[in-house]
Amino acid sequence: MTTKNNGPTRFPNLPVKEPTGAALIEQERAKATFDVKTLSKFIYGEEYLAKLDKIVPILENDSVFDKSRRYFQSRDEKIRDAWRKDRRFLELRKKHNWDDVDEKIVHGLYDQPSPYRLHYIMFVPTLEGQCNEEQRKLFLEPSKRDEIIGCYAQTELGHGSNIRGLETTATYIPETNEFEIHSPHLSSAKWWIGALGRTANYAIIMARLIIHDKDYGPHTFCAQIRSLEDHMPLPGLTIGDIGPKMGYNTVDNGFMMFDHFRIPHVSMLARYAQVKPGSGEYIKPVNSKLSYGGMVHVRASIVSETGRALARSSTVAVRYAAVRRQFYDSTSPRKWNGETIETSVIDYTMVQYRILPIIANAYALMFTGREMLRLYHLNIEAMKQGNFDILADLHATSSGLKSLTSFMAVDGIEECRRSCGGHGYSMFSGLGHFYNDYLPSMTVEGDNNMIYQQTSRYLLKTYRNVIAGTAQPSEHNLTLNYLAQYLQNPKAKCPATTPTDFLNPEVILSAFGFRAAYGIAKVAEQIDHQGRPWNDALVDLHRISRAHCQYFIVRTFFTALQRDNKENTPKLGTEERKILQAVASLFALHVMEKDLSDFVLSSYFSAEQLEMVKQQVQDLLKVIRPDAVPLVDAFAIPDYMLHSALGRYDGNVYPALTAMAEQEPLNSTQVVDAFEESIKPMRQFALKNRNNDSAKL
Repeated sequence: MTTKNNGPTRFPNLPVKEPTGAALIEQERAKATFDVKTLSKFIYGEEYLAKLDKIVPILENDSVFDKSRRYFQSRDEKIRDAWRKDRRFLELRKKHNWDDVDEKIVHGLYDQPSPYRLHYIMFVPTLEGQCNEEQRKLFLEPSKRDEIIGCYAQTELGHGSNIRGLETTATYIPETNEFEIHSPHLSSAKWWIGALGRTANYAIIMARLIIHDKDYGPHTFCAQIRSLEDHMPLPGLTIGDIGPKMGYNTVDNGFMMFDHFRIPHVSMLARYAQVKPGSGEYIKPVNSKLSYGGMVHVRASIVSETGRALARSSTVAVRYAAVRRQFYDSTSPRKWNGETIETSVIDYTMVQYRILPIIANAYALMFTGREMLRLYHLNIEAMKQGNFDILADLHATSSGLKSLTSFMAVDGIEECRRSCGGHGYSMFSGLGHFYNDYLPSMTVEGDNNMIYQQTSRYLLKTYRNVIAGTAQPSEHNLTLNYLAQYLQNPKAKCPATTPTDFLNPEVILSAFGFRAAYGIAKVAEQIDHQGRPWNDALVDLHRISRAHCQYFIVRTFFTALQRDNKENTPKLGTEERKILQAVASLFALHVMEKDLSDFVLSSYFSAEQLEMVKQQVQDLLKVIRPDAVPLVDAFAIPDYMLHSALGRYDGNVYPALTAMAEQEPLNSTQVVDAFEESIKPMRQFALKNRNNDSAKL
């Protein structure tokens, strides 16, 4: 029997049981020990927040940027929606005269991987870093005017993180003054290239430079790959989309193969390395690592994004934990209007231990990302003056940070999702969709567990130079500083005598620096003097890369709290500084607690000090707990960006969940079309079998 009204399914208009989520979340905000807006200004600056306030309503009221169908779209619908947003973004940018900061805010707010976004974060920065003056006019200026759409074609089917192993060749042809790009094997196919599948008409191509049969290794080339009239791939190219992924399906990651594809001489990006026309004479760059600049920018951007990723996920988890109530605590019953109510999840210590450190991670990585971008621009200016002192340390640190921080972000997002219990598994939490779209950061450039070796090689080389007395002191080279300090006293011990001593930044930094230096010295001894093969040492090499990067993050976090006395920098009030100091300490000590074995092996800590670290972590949870919701509020993430029923600013979780469920296409009718086709025949089949069985009896 079918229902007479086959309209959409709707929930009855019933109130939420008291206390409502809105009441609980406001109660949490009333506990704040600091001013949320002051902290937000310190994180972002007033100009950024003012721009954010202006842009949010523009996107919310634009039908192209509507997110209501996001969780119900097929892949084809997703990518077509992404193209529409990219087009609309260009229209709005012109209409509102948006600058680079506005652009980043817009892309962050609609929070959807975009084909055209790759143009701005990889294609354009590479051109800015590696074009000569002629190429700036030919490639860079049109790309900034959006006259061409670019992608970054480095990764191949057979190679990712090992750039030296790339197979695509670019052979110089002196007779025509051209380069011939060729894919000699199937594994040479460019693969995973964002925006290549269907969007880009130009590409930065990483290929091995061959001149007179001599291989000069990977170099960068910029070339047109599709017609600017009808968008067809140019002759000699095979281009397509690699297919659906676990996430990131709003981007057309593509493949490309070259069949003796000719490009002009001007296509080789020649700011540093050049090939003389006609003769084919190779002019090498003054520094072999100059080409790393583009990847340093990408990695610095990835580090920045990890902080924002954790800010977003912790906002959802903390707000929901404040609203969600589970079980009664008889030892500390909670009252509401005189009645005992269930305990808010966030009041359970184990939940605090899981998600409060993620808030700390978010703050730490946001400050670290900001510092990495500062160092990147500082390095660019230094290189213009012929100073390459920063480059090697920056490249090595950016490699290790890319690996470490993306691990931290993925683990943190998943922990936040789990902390939301069953509702965290719903796409309406905003975490599952976000998690899948963030996952590619783990394997950009190849497996994270391989890229750290670039950091480890640099650390060992620097250690050897310090031992040999050939290391050149540098204001920005933190590695030299902690290695030199360690070598002055390799038997040093931690001076802490009470748990509160571990709130002293100098005590914390000394511990992290000693631990990193000890690990480097130990591995160097094994490889250089005991004959340990590199492959056998990979696990320990990973440890020293991680230790170095953790030192960098901890130092950057504490340093950030001391930089607010500069001109044009938002000031921190006493209470804001106090809570951030606690957050920084929690970050450092929680990392320390998880890696206690490293500190034990270095003999830097005593058994009593290990217990002090654990105790101080527990004490910091109690200090930070009242400010949990205000701390995530300070991230200033609008509901429009979160698109989460669980992480809403107003705390109205359950009405939001049911409203989203009503939008499920399966709920558009009371009885689905499949009833007549599949469900009804299934029942008829079962009844027929039962009747047949009865007849046999």
